[in-house]
Amino acid sequence: MTTEVDFYELLECERTADDATIKASYRKLAMKYHPDRNAGCKDSEGRFKAISEAYDCLKDPQKRAAYDRFGHAAFRNGGPGGGHGGAQDFGGFSDIFENIFGEFMGGERGGGGRSGPRRGADLRYDMEISLEDAFNGRSTEVTVDVSAVCETCEGSGAKRGTSAKACTTCAGHGKVRAQQGFFVVERTCPSCHGAGRVIADPCGTCHGEGRVERTKTLTVNVPPGVDEGTRIRLTGEGEAGLRGAPAGDLYIFLHVARHPLFEREGTTLLARAPISFTTAALGGEITIPGPDGEQHHIKIPAGTQHGRELRQRGAGMPVLQGRGRGDLVVRIEVETPTKLSARQRELLEELRATETGAETPQSAGFFQKMKGAWG
Repeated sequence: MTTEVDFYELLECERTADDATIKASYRKLAMKYHPDRNAGCKDSEGRFKAISEAYDCLKDPQKRAAYDRFGHAAFRNGGPGGGHGGAQDFGGFSDIFENIFGEFMGGERGGGGRSGPRRGADLRYDMEISLEDAFNGRSTEVTVDVSAVCETCEGSGAKRGTSAKACTTCAGHGKVRAQQGFFVVERTCPSCHGAGRVIADPCGTCHGEGRVERTKTLTVNVPPGVDEGTRIRLTGEGEAGLRGAPAGDLYIFLHVARHPLFEREGTTLLARAPISFTTAALGGEITIPGPDGEQHHIKIPAGTQHGRELRQRGAGMPVLQGRGRGDLVVRIEVETPTKLSARQRELLEELRATETGAETPQSAGFFQKMKGAWG
C-alpha cells in the first residue's frame, strides 16, 4: 500500500502557516523539482507531482479545511473537497512561472484577461478490480456524489428571468489594480471573486452558485492490460464549474486485487507450482489455468531442480493499448513427501542403496568440499 505523505510536510510548512507562507514554499520547491529542470529524473517528477497536489489542496480554503479535518481520506472516492488525487499534467517550464507569478503579472495565461468563473474541481475515485478483469477488460458502473449544473437556473446562478450584471468594482474585468510606488499590482476582484459579474437576485435552488449536489452513475470502460495504479480519465465528469464555468474531470484509479495463483510484474505473470520429487527427477507435465480460462501445459524436464523457472512465451498479460502478450513464468517448487506407505518407503530404501553420488553431483561436490576443508 502506498504511503501518503502529509501535505504540510511535502511543502515544508507548519500546519499553522498562512497562505503567503505556503505559496512561497511551493514556489521554491516547484522551481527546484520541475521536470523540465530535471529531465529524466523520476524522483524529481514524482516529487513535483506530490508538491503540486499538496499545494492544489492547501491553497483552496475549503479543501484545506477538509484536509485539516479528515486528512487524505477527504479526497478519496469523491469525498469532501474533491481534489486532484495525484493527477497532474505538466506543461513547459514557462508554465510554472505563469502559475506562480500569474497573480502579479496579469492573472490568466495569455495575459491580463478577465479570469471568469472558476472551473470545477477534478475528482478521484478508487476502484478495485480482479486480475481477470485486468486481463480481459470490463465495462462497469460507478456512483459518485458530485456538484452538477443546477437545472433551475441552467448553471447561471441567477433567478429564472434575471441575469448577472457586470461587477461595478472591477467593471467586469474580474481584477482590480492598485498603484504602489512605481509598481501596479493586479489582484482578483474582492467583490465578484474574479467572475467579473455579480448576481443581484440569486437562484433559490443553488443559492447563486449555479451548481447543486447530485449522485451520478457513470459507465467506466476498463481496457485489457491495465495494471495497479492505471488512471482512467472521464472528461467533464468532475465537479461542475461555478456559474456556468467548465466542469472538472473524474479520474478513476484502478487497484488490482491479490490473486490466489498469480503475481504480476508488468505483462509477466508469475506462478509457483509444487511438484513431487519423482516428477522432478523423471520429468512430466503440469497444467496451469490462465486468467482467461485457457489451459497452459508446462513440460517438466527430467532432473528439474527446486526453484527452476520455466517460461511460456505469450501466455502472460495483454499489452495495454498495444498488441501481443507478456510471458507466463512458472517457478518450480519440489515437494518432499511427508507420508509414505510401507511399499513406498521400501522402494526409496532400494533407491538409496543403489546411489553412487553421480545422480546428485551438487550434493556429492558439497560434501567433498567439506572433507577437504577439515583435512
